Amino acid sequence: MPQRHLTNLRQRRPELAGTVPSITQAYAVLRQCFRSDGKILLCGNGGSAADADHWAGELLKGFCKKRPLSRKQRAGLRPAIAAKLQGALPAIPLTSFPAASTAFGNDVDPDLAYAQLTSALGRRGDVLVGISTSGNAANVCAAAAVARAKGMKVIALTAATGGKLKGLSDVCICAPTKETYRAQEYHLPIYHCLSLMLEEEFFG
Repeated sequence: MPQRHLTNLRQRRPELAGTVPSITQAYAVLRQCFRSDGKILLCGNGGSAADADHWAGELLKGFCKKRPLSRKQRAGLRPAIAAKLQGALPAIPLTSFPAASTAFGNDVDPDLAYAQLTSALGRRGDVLVGISTSGNAANVCAAAAVARAKGMKVIALTAATGGKLKGLSDVCICAPTKETYRAQEYHLPIYHCLSLMLEEEFFG
């Protein structure tokens, strides 16, 4: 396992040292998912919605490495295209379906919009990442409940207590604060650390 990234996180953010065991567990879950050709779905609200989209972006293209395509991946592509494409880890931010989410919210129930997308897109072996500083966001918790019913793993990023989402997750990474803005500030280095670990594992 790429331990150096955890060591670096401890050095840069010593207040996050207590999250290292859960980050390690989350890494193992994500590594198994991607090794098995699975994907991750991410969701959250407000700043956490932005984090869901941000983290997906780090996985879908090069983060700190260029990630050139393998010979197999380049087959059938024009060299000018193949030379510029990058290796990716499949991640879908559920925040990026405004038409589907607002239609379902208007026609059925806004608290179940992420749950509907999880039901539609998730498969056994996939992972749902739910980001909620309170851990009590109704729409994120509903998506987690659907994910578990479908045989998916659930990783939660929350603040101090984990809220209701903790009980619905396989791994809960609790930022060491009760303040929403500070939890969001801590979430970024946590998912950047996971992105670095995964990039080294699959593209190192």
